[in-house]
Amino acid sequence: MTAYDKLMSFQRETGALAQVAGRLGWDQEVMMPHGASEQRSEEMAVMESILHARRTDPRVGEWLDAVDDGALDEEGTAHLRHIRRSYERGLRVPAKLATDIARITSRAHRIWAEARADDDFAAFAPVLKEVVRLKREEGAALAAGGDAYDALLDDYEPGATAAQLSGMFGALRPRLVALRQAVLDRPQPASLQGTFDEQAQMMLSQTVARTFGYEMARGRIDKAVHPFSSGSGDDVRITTRTNALDPFNCLYSTIHEVGHAAYEQSIRSSYRFTPLGQGVSMGVHESQSRIYENQLGRSRAFTSWLFTRMTELFGDLGLDGPDAFYAAVNRVQNGFIRTEADEVQYNLHVLLRFDLEQALIAGTLEVDDLEAAWNERFLSDFGFPVDKPSDGVLQDVHWSAGLFGYFPTYSLGNVYAGCLHKALRAAVPDLDSQMVAGDLAAATAWLSENVQQYGGLYEPRDVITRACGEAPSEAPLLDYLEAKFGAIYGL
Repeated sequence: MTAYDKLMSFQRETGALAQVAGRLGWDQEVMMPHGASEQRSEEMAVMESILHARRTDPRVGEWLDAVDDGALDEEGTAHLRHIRRSYERGLRVPAKLATDIARITSRAHRIWAEARADDDFAAFAPVLKEVVRLKREEGAALAAGGDAYDALLDDYEPGATAAQLSGMFGALRPRLVALRQAVLDRPQPASLQGTFDEQAQMMLSQTVARTFGYEMARGRIDKAVHPFSSGSGDDVRITTRTNALDPFNCLYSTIHEVGHAAYEQSIRSSYRFTPLGQGVSMGVHESQSRIYENQLGRSRAFTSWLFTRMTELFGDLGLDGPDAFYAAVNRVQNGFIRTEADEVQYNLHVLLRFDLEQALIAGTLEVDDLEAAWNERFLSDFGFPVDKPSDGVLQDVHWSAGLFGYFPTYSLGNVYAGCLHKALRAAVPDLDSQMVAGDLAAATAWLSENVQQYGGLYEPRDVITRACGEAPSEAPLLDYLEAKFGAIYGL
C-alpha cells in the first residue's frame, strides 16, 4: 500500500466511527430514555476522545508528508486538502479540551431542553457559561493568534470570515427591513383555520418527503423538539415536529430537513466515509434545505398541489381556494421563533444571533447579560418585546451544543439558495407546470447533478459558482423576495 492508500484506509475507519458518534446524538434527541443523559454524556465524550486521537494520530502527518501531491487526481487532491486541514486544526486543540467539550455539550442539551420547557434561563445559564468558556478556549487555540470567532466559523464554512459575512449581511438588511415594513403595513391574508390531527400530519409529511426525493429505504422520519437531519450515505435520518393548530410547522420542517438529507443521500457512493462523503459546508447544506423549503416548497405551483392533498386529508381549511392557501403559506406576520419565521423576516432572526454570539466569544458579552441583550436587540429589530425565554434566548439548541459559528451559515445558505434558484429556473423553464402536478423530479435532479453529488470535492463558494455560472451574491435572493411578496401583498 502507498502512503495515500494507508491514509485513506485509516480515514475511512475514522469516518465510520464519526457516523456512529452521530447516531448517538440522533438517539439522544429522539429515543434515549430521559434518565440516560449522564451516561450518554460520558459515552459521547469517549467517542470524541477516540476520534480526536485518530484525527491527530502522528501517522496521519507522516502519510501526508509521504504522499506525492503531484501524482493525485482531482479527488485525491481534495481528499488531502480536507485531511490536512482537519489534522492541523486537530493538533491545535488539546485532547482534554475536545473531550471536555463533548461531555459538557451532551449534558447541556438536557439542561437546555428542561430550561426551555420551564421558561427558566437562569437554570440554563451555569452550564452555558461552561460551554462558552470552553468554546472561547477552543477558538483561541484554533486561531493561534488570529480571530477566535473566525476560527470557530471555519468549522462550518471553510474560508469565510465574520468580516466578509458582515459585509454581505449589511447589504441584505436595508432591503429586508424596507420590504418587511411595506408588507406589514398591508392587510394580512387569511390564515389556516381548524385543528389538524398530529398523526395525520406525520403521514402527510412522509408523502411530502417522498415527493421531494427523500429515499425512505435509506432514511426515516421521527419527532424531536428541534428538527434536524443526521447521517450520510445509506443512513440519513430526519426529524420534524407537530402542532395541532399549525400543520405548516410540521410540513415545512420536513421539507427543510429533506433538503439536508437529499444532499447527503445524493453524494457519490465512492466517497463514503471519506472527507468528500458529506456536505462541503453548512452554508451549501443550508442552500439545499432553504431552496427545497422556500423557492420550491412555498411556490405558488407546489402549494397548489399541497392544497389538494391537505383538503383531501383534513377537509375544509377555512381558505377560499389554492390562491388563498398560497398566501396563507407565505403570510408575513410578527413572531418570535426563527424556525417558524417567514422568508422576509428569517434572516433578521439570524443576524441577531450572529452578532450576539460574536460578542460572547469575544468576551464583550457575558452569559449573565445574554438574555437582556437578546431581548433588547429583538425589540429594536422587530418592534415588540419578547414574552418569555422559550420565545427568546432559549428557543434554539445551537449554543447548548457548542455550535458557535453555525448561525451565520443559515443566512449564507439563503443567499446561495437565491443564486441556485435563478439558475434552476433558467435550466428548467417549465418548472411550475411540473410542480403543480406534484412533480419535483426535474428540480431535485438538477440540484443533485449540479451541487449534491460532489459532496466535499470543491470549496464552498466554488460549488455555487460552478452551478450558477457566476459568483454568489445577495442580489438574486433580494430580487426574488421583493418580486414574490410584492405580488402577494400588492406592493
